[in-house]
Amino acid sequence: MAVSKELLDILACPKCKGDLYLNESEDGLICDHCKLMYEIKDDIPIMLIDEAKPLEK
Repeated sequence: MAVSKELLDILACPKCKGDLYLNESEDGLICDHCKLMYEIKDDIPIMLIDEAKPLEK
């Protein structure tokens, strides 16, 4: 697992302060409320709103 359980427990979406969870491929953190994915690069979550990718349905 790229991001530890302890880190996931304290991370929040920088835009809405909501909960995040790992996507299926474990290369990003998803915020369902904002419909954004924050990428994980080299085991480090990139928690910048401008760098987040919008989720497409």
